[in-house]
Amino acid sequence: MATAPWEGPVPDLLREHFGAAVLETSSYLEQPFAVLTLPAMVPALEMLQAEAGFDYLVDITAVDYPKRTPRFDLVYILYSHSRNERIRLKAAVGLGEKPLSAVPVFLGANWLEREVYDMFGIEFSGHPDPRRILMPEEWTGFPLRKDYGIVEMDNRWVQANLGIESGQ
Repeated sequence: MATAPWEGPVPDLLREHFGAAVLETSSYLEQPFAVLTLPAMVPALEMLQAEAGFDYLVDITAVDYPKRTPRFDLVYILYSHSRNERIRLKAAVGLGEKPLSAVPVFLGANWLEREVYDMFGIEFSGHPDPRRILMPEEWTGFPLRKDYGIVEMDNRWVQANLGIESGQ
């Protein structure tokens, strides 16, 4: 199924404020999304919160494309209670690139950004508490990267920490 154009006040507002930094505004399966340049992401979150009523940050996640440069897509899902509308904002992130933290805009971004770091290794510039949230501090690697050796890492950790075979 192909994407369809996303038309309306929100994509118009994004284009008005950020111009060429808005790379795409589309809809897939009736779910609107915008692709932005990485430097425009946090300012866009601020603007959408202040001017378009997107008052809730639902989630932040990433997608790993190991054969692509930049390697990751960073995905922010916003919801507006007043509009009853959900949108996604995406930006490409290169390996080692540090996107600006969204914590000053949405306090809930704190744990979400920590999870993205923990699972994908994407560090956020200016994050107030940049430590792992799901995996032990001594864990090596990032489990949601496509090149992560899950069986090898699980076996090694279970053997070292529990003294048993993992059964994998």
